[in-house]
Amino acid sequence: MRRQLWGPALVLALVTSAASPASAGAAEEREPRPLRELYDNRAVSEDDRPGAADFDGQGRSLPAAALRAAGWRVGARPTVEGTRLDWPVSRPGRPDNVRADGQRVAVEGRGDALTFLVAGTGGEATGTGSVHYRDGGHSRYRLTAPDWRTGPLATKAVALPYLNTREGGVKDRPRLYVVTVPLDARRTVESVRLPHVRGFGRALHIFDLRVRPATEGWTGSWSASTAGLPEVGPWLDQTLRLVVHPTKAGPTVRVRLSNTFAGAPVRVGSATVAVRAKDAEPRSEPVPLAFGGRRGAVLPAGAEAVSDPLDFAVEEGADLLVSLHLPGSVPSVPLHDKAVQKSYLSTPGDHAADSDGAAYTGTVGTWPLLTGVDVGGGPGSVVVLGDSITEGVRTTEGANRRWTDALARRLRAQDRVPRYGVLNQGISANRVLSDRYPGDGVSADTGGVSALNRLDRDLLAQTSARTVVLFEGINDVRWGAGADEVVDGLRQLASRARARGVRAVVTTLAPCEGESRCTAAVDAERTSVNRALRADRHSFDAVLDFDRVLRDPDRPARMLPAYDSGDHLHPGEAGLQALADAVDLGELTGRPRAGG
Repeated sequence: MRRQLWGPALVLALVTSAASPASAGAAEEREPRPLRELYDNRAVSEDDRPGAADFDGQGRSLPAAALRAAGWRVGARPTVEGTRLDWPVSRPGRPDNVRADGQRVAVEGRGDALTFLVAGTGGEATGTGSVHYRDGGHSRYRLTAPDWRTGPLATKAVALPYLNTREGGVKDRPRLYVVTVPLDARRTVESVRLPHVRGFGRALHIFDLRVRPATEGWTGSWSASTAGLPEVGPWLDQTLRLVVHPTKAGPTVRVRLSNTFAGAPVRVGSATVAVRAKDAEPRSEPVPLAFGGRRGAVLPAGAEAVSDPLDFAVEEGADLLVSLHLPGSVPSVPLHDKAVQKSYLSTPGDHAADSDGAAYTGTVGTWPLLTGVDVGGGPGSVVVLGDSITEGVRTTEGANRRWTDALARRLRAQDRVPRYGVLNQGISANRVLSDRYPGDGVSADTGGVSALNRLDRDLLAQTSARTVVLFEGINDVRWGAGADEVVDGLRQLASRARARGVRAVVTTLAPCEGESRCTAAVDAERTSVNRALRADRHSFDAVLDFDRVLRDPDRPARMLPAYDSGDHLHPGEAGLQALADAVDLGELTGRPRAGG
């Protein structure tokens, strides 16, 4: 039986577009109301009054104390997947969410997606609603909320260590989800009709609903995927000075920090940016970053923060130093594990503004918390979703010889197509279909959640993503997945990208004969994947044949020795350069094909 595959928060959307409001019937004419006025359910209770709320109709509820400990306090405004949400201002025991049943909600704005803060009770809850635009048209969307107790941890926004019952607390992992559905970014939303939910005893609960603003005026210049939540240090009142290599220059800058997967808030006391001279030494005095006008930020569990725009010239070819002072104790932190870049850790104290590197006596080979650097202006970005080959494993540390770095240099040196930024979203050991890291809790495994489960965060919420290159699947077949499953997963990724207006380019899988898991049976599956991708004229906007670039013509199952790093799985620097050189830059441009 073929396994059914699902994406982040189990959602897909946008069914169709403009229609006359008159055709929707009299029910559509009701005046929309703010979501808070529609609240009809109590989800949150205090531990000493657990019976004051009944989220699921069985007397169970979310504990307010655990939410506060995670940073989700009354009136908090956590940012998740590019949307600043409002956690309900209702006190515990008061109505704080609405059970979706066709209500019309006043929601206004223009953007690329609707963002829902949701959970299902009684099981996974699904329904179809509609978006109403100011021009009189409307579109339909399909929304699925995973169950608050049994839904996938890999896609949750926040999970708690226990839930409340009428008798008191019970150890469990109740969770909330952030789900996005696509919008027509050219039109202004006026209101949203919530879904009608089918299924006995099932309810789809909505705590907040927002239009996610499009990231106009910014280009993603550098990024890293959060790959896990391992133990560190613990770091105590120390400063990270992280080295990044932007792929796009610009006159202004902002940075993105993420507390993905975490169960507790993290505090950044201060942050700066500087052009790097050498090691941890800046070329000139670091410039302070601000977050909502403040010098630091507190990131709730599962949330992110974006710094305010800063007049600061990001130069082509120059490294940046992003310094983050962590004033508290940090025993674990979300990070990108294999940075292939040396960064620095200070002695105790706030050294973010230091104009030399003397305090930075320690080193780290990861990128903790920092997930993006954006620059003002520019045409947008190409996002590469990949594994360790894209990540740059077995390249020279600090030399920026990943194939995505070489692609960025090619784009900068030409004027035939837009000079996109290139965002590397590779994770070592990552797979299309299955999670390496479970998506919750402290773990030594930093192979990330599956591409299907990280697509919303690592592609659709990235700054000004125009094109995605899907270069994954070899780890799936190496660990037993069938070719049909892998191809189906890649098609799902492309379909979801194209539904958001992102061009989807796929690559064939590279040969790996000689590596311990690359048996003849694995190569047969790899070859079947490649055959299917080459023949597919509908699911993808373009196919890059990386297999043909790297393979030995005399032994097609193995990599050409001149391109092999030595482990027979990862190309060396010559092979990665060959991949970048083989990309037809024209395939990176244009809109998705009709029907995508």
